[in-house]
Amino acid sequence: MSLPPSVGDGNCYYILTEGCAYGSKYFPPGSLCFCSERSYLRSFADRPAARFLKVVVLDDGSAVAVAVAILQPVRREVAALLLGIGGPSERLDSFLERLSLEAALQAGPGQKVTVEIERQHFPGVIRYVGSIHKSPSAALSPVFFGVELQGEGENRGRSDGSYQGTEYFRCKPSCGIFLPFSRIRFTPGPDNEPGKQKPKVEAEEGVPVKVGDAVSFYVDEVLRKGIAMAVYREGSQWFVKVCPEEEGTTDIFREIPLDSVVKENLISQSVFPTFESDLGLGHSKQPKQPASESGEEGEGGKPPLEVNSMVQITLDKGNPVFGIIRWLGYLPQIKHKMAGDEDKGVTAGEWLGKYYFHCAPKRGLFVKLQSCQPDVRFQSSRGSDLNLVEDSEHEALPHAPASFPPLRNEDAVSVLRGRMKGIQGHCNSCYMDAALFSLFSCTSVLDSMLFTPFTLCDRNVQEILREEIVNPLRKTGFVKARSVMHLREQLTEKGKCSSFTNAEKDPEEFLSLIMQKILGIEPLLKLQSGGHEGLDCYCYQIFMDKQEDLVVPDVQQLVEHSFLTYDQKLVEIPSCFIIQMPRFGKEYKMFSKIIPSLELDVTDLLLDSPRECCVCGDVATLECSGCFKDKMFAPTGLKQFCSTCSKQVHSHYRRRTHKPTRLHVPEEFQCRSPQGSQRVPREKMELFAVLCIETSHYVSFVKYGPENEHWMFFDSMADRHGDENGFNIPTVTLCPEVAKYLDLPLAVLALEQPRDMDGVAKRLFCDAYMYMYQSKKMALYK
Repeated sequence: MSLPPSVGDGNCYYILTEGCAYGSKYFPPGSLCFCSERSYLRSFADRPAARFLKVVVLDDGSAVAVAVAILQPVRREVAALLLGIGGPSERLDSFLERLSLEAALQAGPGQKVTVEIERQHFPGVIRYVGSIHKSPSAALSPVFFGVELQGEGENRGRSDGSYQGTEYFRCKPSCGIFLPFSRIRFTPGPDNEPGKQKPKVEAEEGVPVKVGDAVSFYVDEVLRKGIAMAVYREGSQWFVKVCPEEEGTTDIFREIPLDSVVKENLISQSVFPTFESDLGLGHSKQPKQPASESGEEGEGGKPPLEVNSMVQITLDKGNPVFGIIRWLGYLPQIKHKMAGDEDKGVTAGEWLGKYYFHCAPKRGLFVKLQSCQPDVRFQSSRGSDLNLVEDSEHEALPHAPASFPPLRNEDAVSVLRGRMKGIQGHCNSCYMDAALFSLFSCTSVLDSMLFTPFTLCDRNVQEILREEIVNPLRKTGFVKARSVMHLREQLTEKGKCSSFTNAEKDPEEFLSLIMQKILGIEPLLKLQSGGHEGLDCYCYQIFMDKQEDLVVPDVQQLVEHSFLTYDQKLVEIPSCFIIQMPRFGKEYKMFSKIIPSLELDVTDLLLDSPRECCVCGDVATLECSGCFKDKMFAPTGLKQFCSTCSKQVHSHYRRRTHKPTRLHVPEEFQCRSPQGSQRVPREKMELFAVLCIETSHYVSFVKYGPENEHWMFFDSMADRHGDENGFNIPTVTLCPEVAKYLDLPLAVLALEQPRDMDGVAKRLFCDAYMYMYQSKKMALYK
């Protein structure tokens, strides 16, 4: 954990960064919880770091065990502010809005503010800050702001400063209101505007150890190392608050007398070497000049360092650490301009009790800005000794034209096949690399994401996606890792999630964020379930019980089982149908093999669409869910009948208990015609890509042509050059061996051992995570 136990009331407080299921309950992201200091120490003090922590949820008092990885420590006063916000989702958003949260912590009576009431904003003055409904049994009471409305806000309030009979301040009737900080805009005063702040130097110049220094100290005659987090004086005695640096640290800060601490150099002040290759190869003998503290370009036209810059830092042993700048500015007790970096660190963006940025626990580090250098692995240079592919080929697209068509057939092979082809992976990006390659390399079904000015569209994200990823991929067959990192930085900012630049994610989380929250495109699927419409989504997750009769199912069977089980129908034919296979976590697969359906027939899945009698071929008027599982019928396809065939089929004693339901027949199909003469059109979608996962690593198969042999396999991290300072080598290979297994009879394929399958075919059949289908006809209209 990145924060030690709170000392105010003996409790530690946390906010969930991800949803958590416990028993029959689900606690969404943004839920607040706490544990006692004693429980915290028992979990972390004298043993290897625990994976789970027992906490109590503040919203309903439930006692649950939560994974430590999704617990973000918060100070007691922050938790009290957040508790005043009712919805967990809004609470998490407000927690990530750092400026507003910090302003709320510093706000007090007499400060002018603007409050939000029924989506309108009115001026007011804070008159009270604190709890308004205290409970003796509650571990923490929520904090609200009592505001006296002024000007246009008069008579828009709900009280005279009293709440439930208790007076907290006095004002005119209907001019007072109590609100959480998320409904308040805090107006900075003339003396505390960000541009007028000056760095404070509170530590005495004579103190040999300063905040941020690496130090050594003895514990039980054993030399330990750590980082000075605070230097303070009690009476005539100076103390250093140290965060231990050793592996498996308990994150319990140690208070050590200054004369027992020896200062080391956390940051090497020597200049940094430059690297010749764009991809991080070779060392130059010419030293690189330190980055300017002002952020201006240095010698040689070096780019300035700013928030979201990718940088490297050299530690005291000469080992470089790579990270991303999340904050720039001045810290108390430090006279140099500092950078807050996210990657490997000891904090979550907190310094002396105040958050300057937010990141995952133990991923943040504060260093002098002059000690940061641009990450050499992503610096452009012509002088590369990497002969895998000509660097000039990749650099030939500084400004891509408006669009490039998707690659098909021989064009796809000539442009995409080879090493250093596809999208270069970096720092857990495989989920995004595989999804982007699948969606845009060989199909245009979702090209509307690149150009259409959607109502909520973020033009910056759309431009990065088009100009830095899709166009280079289709033009040169290669996308550099820094281009994807640029997109990930934007997702981190727009999606208000600090982990998109470094953490493992799933493709559906990425697709939902960029399609729904950022670009604001219409849902790809419009569903009806149980007669209720409005169940729209971007990816369809198959849910089903284990089917003993489905040993080696195909995608068509799985989709039909899922739709029938949950009484679902498609309101309209989708242009793109993204389907997630049934799984329990990333490790457990419901089926050892799944056969890709090259065509997905959605005719019988459509709402109010004409259906065909599965016996005689005439227009169907009845559907029977009981007959769906009857082995006398075909293994795929929902079972619907015309009235004549339905009577005959259900005259059998085994089917007399079935209860067929009546279908809606379109008017143009209601006229009785000679049997079989009125053909029902079939609506089919074609498979264009499959995402697969094995041991948390995503790869993709893309169909680039019409034949069964026309498959290519993409891995953004297929190989690597160098160790920690190296780079990943993305690779695209052809895999025609897939066709051999697609043509096998089901019984033969079921007996095929995965280890004996040729090439990468095993991954397609055994590790499928997500199938992507397209309707080229519908793509013309969407």
